[in-house]
Amino acid sequence: MDWYTAVFELIDMRSFSNLWFWIALAVMWSTVNHWVLGVPYDMILRARRAKGETDQDFEDLVRINVNRILLIAEESGVLLVGFASFLLSALVLLGFVYDREFAQALVLLGAPMTLVTWLVMRTAKVIRVRDLHGPELVKRLSRHRVMTQVIGIISLFVTALWGMLQNFSSSALGG
Repeated sequence: MDWYTAVFELIDMRSFSNLWFWIALAVMWSTVNHWVLGVPYDMILRARRAKGETDQDFEDLVRINVNRILLIAEESGVLLVGFASFLLSALVLLGFVYDREFAQALVLLGAPMTLVTWLVMRTAKVIRVRDLHGPELVKRLSRHRVMTQVIGIISLFVTALWGMLQNFSSSALGG
C-alpha cells in the first residue's frame, strides 16, 4: 500500500458521510461566532456591563483589530478578492459541474465565509468612519454577531440538506 492510498482511506473523500466534515463545519461556525472582529464575545459582554479598564481594553482591542483588518484590505484586498474568486469558481465547477463531492463540501464551507469576510470588512469600515466607542461600539459588534449567526444558520441548513441529498443518492436505498 502506498502513501496515497493510505491518506485517501484515512480521509474519506465522500465528505457528507464523513464525521470529520461535520466536526470541521461545527468548529468553523463556533469559532466565527465567538471571535467578533478578532474580539472574543465574552469580552463584548463584559464591556457592556463594566466600565473602566475593561472597557478601555475592549476598545483598544477593537481598534487594533479594525486597523489590522482595514490595512490588509487596503494593501492586498484586490489580490485576495481575485484569488478567492478564482478558487471559489474552480471549486464550484469541480463540485457542481464535474460532480466532485469534496469540492462541493469546500464550496459549502467557503461560500458563506466570503459573506462573513465581507461583513467583517464592512463592520470594520463603519467602526472607523463613525468612530464608534462605548455602547455604540458594543451594539455594532453585537449586531455583527447576530448577522454572522444568521449566515451560519442558513449555511448549516443548506449544507445539511445538500449532504442528506448526497448521502441518499449514493446509498443502496437511493440508487
